[in-house]
Amino acid sequence: MLDDRKLAVLRAIVEDYVSTNEPVGSKALVDRHNLEVSSATIRNDMAVLEEQGYIAQPHTSAGRVPTDKGYRLFVDRLSTIKPLSVAERRAIETFLSGAYDLDDIVGRTVRLLAQLTRQVAVVQYPSLTRSSVRHVELVPVAEGRLLLVLITNTGRVEQRVIETGKISEESVGHLRALLNTCLDGLGFGDVPSAVADLPDKVGPDERPVAAAVLSVLLETLVENHEEKIVFAGAANLAAVDFSPSLREVLVALEEQVVLMRLLGETGDSSTLTVRIGTENPDEGLRSTSVVAADYGVGDLTLARLGVLGPTRMDYPGTMGAVRAVARYVGQILAGS
Repeated sequence: MLDDRKLAVLRAIVEDYVSTNEPVGSKALVDRHNLEVSSATIRNDMAVLEEQGYIAQPHTSAGRVPTDKGYRLFVDRLSTIKPLSVAERRAIETFLSGAYDLDDIVGRTVRLLAQLTRQVAVVQYPSLTRSSVRHVELVPVAEGRLLLVLITNTGRVEQRVIETGKISEESVGHLRALLNTCLDGLGFGDVPSAVADLPDKVGPDERPVAAAVLSVLLETLVENHEEKIVFAGAANLAAVDFSPSLREVLVALEEQVVLMRLLGETGDSSTLTVRIGTENPDEGLRSTSVVAADYGVGDLTLARLGVLGPTRMDYPGTMGAVRAVARYVGQILAGS
């Protein structure tokens, strides 16, 4: 375990290196930070930090830079996450509250996160498996053909075309009303049992259509949906010295499966997840750090969002931005 002074030295090295992108020497630490000890003492502390793997010396004549292990300890020992200013909070709220549907909310969120953090922002769409039914619409689109529109409580919309044979507008309206009476507010897992006896509630002439609609509806719910993820801000990587690994990072970002692993599993929405360098599961992202958080409505977690950038990251500021945006997205979804 490191004593408080060595932790203070490590914290100062991380802050200076993130700020300057230059290896940090003992003299710079004395000049810039009120550590209240001599340069010799700081050099001894740096030697211990290096020996234990928290900092490294990139060149023989240079200062020290944090390692992944050093960044991890810095993040774990953060006493505060940098709060957003009143102006920043107001700008986030105004920008997100102008969204008119789920696609717009996600699109605005990913652009906003990229602008706030100057990193690559990644946002996962709300999962169908954690959603409930808000409304079911049946729309005649041609002779013998209906459009089934399923709208969730998170604003997600699923559409399927159903071949039904000839059916009257009155029958379509009756079936629509029955579906909404049965399904309004139900979680997706409860839908199959709720509609099991629906064909018995319609006349003999309507039963084939009801069966076709239910078949497509249930297929829509149980399909193995590819979770949709969007990202923005890849151009921000151009300002970072990833050297030969930049191509690997860009290739990794193109893969949906990689992005899903990148954000990680949903858990406690009150906590942030920070993965640093070699902690990332994908080899192409070992030169990056990821800060992610859950977002949702009330106690219901719907999906995750986060940012990816270099390990030389402003962790307090980035963590504060991710947490704030996740909270605002939840509020917008709750009110939508």
